[in-house]
Amino acid sequence: MEWETVIGLEIHAQLRTKSKIFSSASTAFGAEPNTQACAVDLGLPGVLPVVNGEAIRMATKFGLATNSKIGKRSVFARKNYFYPDLPKGYQISQMELPIVGEGAIDIELEDGTRKTIGITRAHLEEDAGKSLHEDYHGMTGIDLNRAGTPLLEIVSEPDMRSAKEAIAYMKKIHSLVQYLEICDGNMAEGSFRCDANVSVRPKGQKEYGTRAELKNINSFRFVERAINLEVERQIDIIEDGGVIAQETRLYDADKHETRSMRSKEEANDYRYFPDPDLLPVIIDDAYLEEVRSTLPELPAKKAARFVSDLKLSDYDAGILTASRELANFFETVINESVDAKLAANWMIGDVSARLNKEDLSINQCPVSASRLAGMLKRIEDNTISGKIAKDVFNAMWDGDDDADTLIEKKGLKQITDDSAIEAMIDEVIANSPNQLEQYRSGKDKLFGYFVGQVMKASQGKANPAQVNKILKDKLDN
Repeated sequence: MEWETVIGLEIHAQLRTKSKIFSSASTAFGAEPNTQACAVDLGLPGVLPVVNGEAIRMATKFGLATNSKIGKRSVFARKNYFYPDLPKGYQISQMELPIVGEGAIDIELEDGTRKTIGITRAHLEEDAGKSLHEDYHGMTGIDLNRAGTPLLEIVSEPDMRSAKEAIAYMKKIHSLVQYLEICDGNMAEGSFRCDANVSVRPKGQKEYGTRAELKNINSFRFVERAINLEVERQIDIIEDGGVIAQETRLYDADKHETRSMRSKEEANDYRYFPDPDLLPVIIDDAYLEEVRSTLPELPAKKAARFVSDLKLSDYDAGILTASRELANFFETVINESVDAKLAANWMIGDVSARLNKEDLSINQCPVSASRLAGMLKRIEDNTISGKIAKDVFNAMWDGDDDADTLIEKKGLKQITDDSAIEAMIDEVIANSPNQLEQYRSGKDKLFGYFVGQVMKASQGKANPAQVNKILKDKLDN
């Protein structure tokens, strides 16, 4: 039997507010445990929550950027459940009237096709604390610093049909919240994490299968692995005559397995009711227009501009606009009068390769945009070749000098004098009588041998284009 996978994602984006969603406690990451949880976060008797207006603004920005319906009247509710890291015994969230309603985003798949993924809703809620299992000798510690941190939970429609589609959607949301500057997207710190609802059904069947929820996965690679593993598990169970249980499962990256955490609760199990301490949030048209005026140039629009104005390919534009920081770095380079295609090639090639190798972000790049631009200018004016530029780039990466200083210090200036190149070519030809005879008898591939010998003689400094032209003239005459 052929099976179809059905996937919906619930993405939790931690908002970049300085204080928590209902209190003035700090949201800074990395503080000593339990030093940033105040009386409001703990729900102590007599305290009252107050909504953080910046969280409202950030959620609204996301809604406008995804062409979603904005809830002109949204209501906070209490979601009741008991867990050690939930000190109040309930979580303040939104249920029936979220701040952001239906919307959609387009994703691009590896084969170049586009697909629209529906957004069901995006609602505001407070984060819970964190359970700590290490170094407690079989016990669990609780850190409540994160309790009350504002989250935007972005719920998709079950429109994805493979792990690849789910990752493309997740990366698109990841890029978008960073462009909007509402979330730093730091997955290692838990600022951006995902729950995946996964089910399978026979190909052609309209009804959805029973789903399992994979909880709190914080890397693209792990989300893809977990989904593929869960799909295999469900198909094996059904084909063996079993039944899928609706449950929440944990993905263990070390063991590469999913295992059951608890049976999946339905909404009514949480006993939602409007929070009596919080008034409804009312948004009017004037507020919407004010927020709309702060929207930046979004990835799709920026990529289209790179294609139309800079004549980049769709592929190059897509990569360069995948993150706001990368796009800003690229634009800083070309603003120094550097050819856009040359800059794109270096950004996508050598720069990205070195960043990936050393597991750095573009913001941590040792070679600044200005210094990269300076080096690219020396390629454009033929001071250095593309090959020599790689040595210059690596030297800049490992030191503090700029391109011009390195070129002068290491004597890397390209040889562009025709007579000097011609003299080297004459010497190579004179020392290669057998190869010359074979070349002129029809073995054209030996042209590469002569080029190599000339470049070797010049220590890689001869201008390759000039070498090719002069060498071709001499060998063919």
